Amino acid sequence: MATDVTLADFTTPDLVVPRLQGRDTSSVVQELSAVLQRSGCLPDLLPFYHAALNREFLGSTAVAPGWALPHARIKGLAKVVFALGRADEPVRWGGRDSHPVRLVFLCAVPETDATGYMTLLGGIARCQQAPAPSEGLLNAPDARAMFKILKTVPLRPLP
Repeated sequence: MATDVTLADFTTPDLVVPRLQGRDTSSVVQELSAVLQRSGCLPDLLPFYHAALNREFLGSTAVAPGWALPHARIKGLAKVVFALGRADEPVRWGGRDSHPVRLVFLCAVPETDATGYMTLLGGIARCQQAPAPSEGLLNAPDARAMFKILKTVPLRPLP
């Protein structure tokens, strides 16, 4: 019997930041990278931060409805994990043609785990398209409530 897998299986309440302090792409990526590192999810902060930021500047990951999905592949990482940040006001995301975003899913991906990462992206897409979790993440009062919403977003089972 397979266990239900949800978006919450790729994060923890400690990795959810309901009030981002950063006001641009680089400061938000730095803030969420630091959260991942403090929680023991990253072996080294700077290489991950630089890889995620460089990847973001090659092509923005901002998508409707005001979400960004920056990511980086990391050697030696055990599993796919993400930190979720929410801004009170839209953050300029990207370069000159910036897009305003309020939710940022910063994903740390093992160098060779395409399946886990694609599963996570599918769940994030499902969350974006469903009004209840999408609006819930924007309106939840705190990190625990946001995490609880992530538990309601089912993913296809991992092999």
